[in-house]
Amino acid sequence: MKEIQSMEEWEQVRNQSRKEPIFFMKHSSTCPVSVAGYRVFDKFETDIPKYYLIVQRSRALSNEVESKLGIRHESPQLLLIKGGEAVWHASHYGISQSNITSAVEANG
Repeated sequence: MKEIQSMEEWEQVRNQSRKEPIFFMKHSSTCPVSVAGYRVFDKFETDIPKYYLIVQRSRALSNEVESKLGIRHESPQLLLIKGGEAVWHASHYGISQSNITSAVEANG
């Protein structure tokens, strides 16, 4: 899993999703629910590339992701991005092994 911290990195990742699906997580390092979601995501085994941002460090980038994808910001928030667009997303306790698996099966 790789942390994204700049707009340039975000654009590279979004462009990458035009060739292959990617996971992208918005994570708050100070929120226990977000920490739990991050752990679930981190443990999820997949060949799909996994990226994340920490909201406290990258608020402007988090806002940019919200704007570009049209998905209202939440934290934690996990997005499956394909073709430059979010094809699935979950937040809070919706970030579970079974929900992520279902998303991969439907969109991966």
